[in-house]
Amino acid sequence: MWGPFFRITIMADIPLHHIVYGTCKDFVTGETIVDTDDERYRQKLARYLVEEKGYEKKDIEMGRKIETLYNSQFVTSKISMVIKGKDRRMMIIRYAPGSLVTRERSAIAAARVLDDEYQIPLAVVTNGEDAELLDTYTGDILKNGLDEGILGPEEAGKLAASLGFSPFDDKKKRERELRILNAYDIEVCCAGGPCALPDASEGRGE
Repeated sequence: MWGPFFRITIMADIPLHHIVYGTCKDFVTGETIVDTDDERYRQKLARYLVEEKGYEKKDIEMGRKIETLYNSQFVTSKISMVIKGKDRRMMIIRYAPGSLVTRERSAIAAARVLDDEYQIPLAVVTNGEDAELLDTYTGDILKNGLDEGILGPEEAGKLAASLGFSPFDDKKKRERELRILNAYDIEVCCAGGPCALPDASEGRGE
């Protein structure tokens, strides 16, 4: 029997539960990736960051994910982009269609646990049409809208530095945030249940 489980990896698997149109090239990495409706939004957002906001491609990490397993429920929490400034992760961006309000808490949780050394101070949630910038320490909404909510590198760097990069190393608090990700980010597949952890009985309800 598997106990509580989590791991942080780079997304390399084929996205499930979405219409697949073929393949496309990732704007940031140049890698060939699966082409879906959601991926097209993410690629549009990546271009916006570079061409409109002035970020360097080298400062954008694409496709991180955090995998958790609690109470027979295996969940993959996807982080569309992680933005670096002065070699530190200062902001995450999570894209998903639908309401931004329902994405806020899980985005904050992801920013708190993604990096082992410190809490990432800023998080953006966006549905491709709107965005919110969040302070991951307080949970407050700092800015709204795609243009205002997604800061350029200089402004984001200054704001992140003012909030700080405090360690998030309390084991109980990290466990709480991982459980929040597991509860908030469950994606129900066409079979009617959560996706299974490969080769594990837990996650399949066995």
